[in-house]
Amino acid sequence: MKLRLTERLRRSYEAAPVEVRKAFEKQSQLLTDNLHHPSLRAKKYDQARDIWQARVTRDWRFYFMIQGDTCIIIGLKRHPK
Repeated sequence: MKLRLTERLRRSYEAAPVEVRKAFEKQSQLLTDNLHHPSLRAKKYDQARDIWQARVTRDWRFYFMIQGDTCIIIGLKRHPK
């Protein structure tokens, strides 16, 4: 699978702590290899808009859409508890 990053993702990535950035890079690579990798815990987040959620760390998630063979990553944010 290919990755495409949105401008919104780029802004949230720049604002994230360094350790979250490193974890995001690892997890986004896992996403390109296997959407169902256990550490991603990927699941549908918004069925109506076809948005998925995957784990970056225990406290952070990234959000994406799948179009054909491309994952469009649209956001990265702290996971509310």
